[in-house]
Amino acid sequence: MPLENNITITKVSPEPWEFPDVNGFSTARTSRERVTKALFSESVEAKLWRVAARALRSSNPPVLYPEYTDEKGNYVYRTLDFWTSGFFPGSMYLLLERSIRYNRRVSLRKPVDETRPHPLQLEHLCRWWSTNLHQNALKRDTHDVGFMIAPWAMKAWEMKRDPAAFSTLVMAAHSLASRFNTVTQCLRSWDTCITNRYQFTDPSLDFLVIIDNMLNLDLLFWAAKETSNSALYDIALAHARTTQKHHIRKNNSTFHVVNLDTETGNIKARFTNQGYSDDSCWARGQAWGILGFMQTFHWTRDLSFLSVAKDLADYFIAHLPTDGVPYWDFNAPVTESCPRDTSAAMIAACGMLLIYKELIGSQEARHYLHQSIKLVNSVVDMFLGRETLQFEARRLVSQVPVYPDGCIHEKTGDGFDILQVVHGIGTTPKACETILGGATINNYEFAPRRWSNHGLVYADYYFLLFGNMILEMGLESSIV
Repeated sequence: MPLENNITITKVSPEPWEFPDVNGFSTARTSRERVTKALFSESVEAKLWRVAARALRSSNPPVLYPEYTDEKGNYVYRTLDFWTSGFFPGSMYLLLERSIRYNRRVSLRKPVDETRPHPLQLEHLCRWWSTNLHQNALKRDTHDVGFMIAPWAMKAWEMKRDPAAFSTLVMAAHSLASRFNTVTQCLRSWDTCITNRYQFTDPSLDFLVIIDNMLNLDLLFWAAKETSNSALYDIALAHARTTQKHHIRKNNSTFHVVNLDTETGNIKARFTNQGYSDDSCWARGQAWGILGFMQTFHWTRDLSFLSVAKDLADYFIAHLPTDGVPYWDFNAPVTESCPRDTSAAMIAACGMLLIYKELIGSQEARHYLHQSIKLVNSVVDMFLGRETLQFEARRLVSQVPVYPDGCIHEKTGDGFDILQVVHGIGTTPKACETILGGATINNYEFAPRRWSNHGLVYADYYFLLFGNMILEMGLESSIV
């Protein structure tokens, strides 16, 4: 099984999908069709293409990468060494995977005359957007090297056997492993952390570990298998066990940050950096835990990790509001302005789908499949952009001279067209650049800056990943 954002899943016999009436949908079929249309729509692909193709106008590959949207719906970019840089090229690789591996299945849902990018065009954009990210594999100052590398490099290796991608993945794994501490028995997440309430600036005194770090273990497990390196496996397993011990409360909610003593490995403090309070449950942190522990279970087959993932998922499900989209923190006061977090919903949905896969054939499996689809359905209903984009092949040159063999004079032939993204009939001329809205980067009261109610690159990434997981597991046949 590859990395968290490029999960390889054995095709399983699909369970029937069952939907209750949710958010105004009068029939189960309406809900299924809406989710399917959203996951595999031309508009979703066109949104990503429009942003990605813009970079081709530059003489050099990108060094800035989309992260979140501003008030007008336009992407705000971050430098290539920021932790989210891998998600946009990773999203492009997910589209490439659909065009190569699942084109026939996705094509069944396309109008006959629909225009889509050629796989070679997609591949070029994937490489254009990822070529400058290889250097991040050398970074040893962050645990996020997995997020920066895995989303695109794993697909480049899986689908194209790109040797540079393979080398980058292995290098990134070793960079991540360098952050392991034998006293604390885990990987250091942050070297420093500063908010308006507290600050940690001396790594020799404080060892900060966040629940998010579970998602980077897949990189270590994968590299351990591919290079027969048991040390990498042992590091990943030790970190998972330490997180299991220190980050999970008795009620199956999660702490965001744990500070460990560098000399004893004992807990010094547990607190939040992005949630409502130190004792609350930050929704995205809970989601990271669900998906991260399921990935660890895949590699280790240790049933305790499956049990933890189920417990975290059950807590997540039990604390959803009636409309099905989580607030940014499960314990934050609910007001009209309380932010949601669609990224938490999509990450959790991917984790629940993996739980379903492991429990296939049982009533429990049906429950987690149902809940994962219900989550996506709620997100689609409330936060999918209503504007419609589509591809259009426009003639750049109407005719060109052609010399057929055996003729005395040149003749004329059809010219060349270009692929453009246009707005569908009856939709707004200004579309948000992300697929989903309603995400929250950080709404912590004491954060240096607070972001909420915006589009977010990794909310879109996990939305696309969920669709590819559905295709890879053969579940799309259940919703035709």
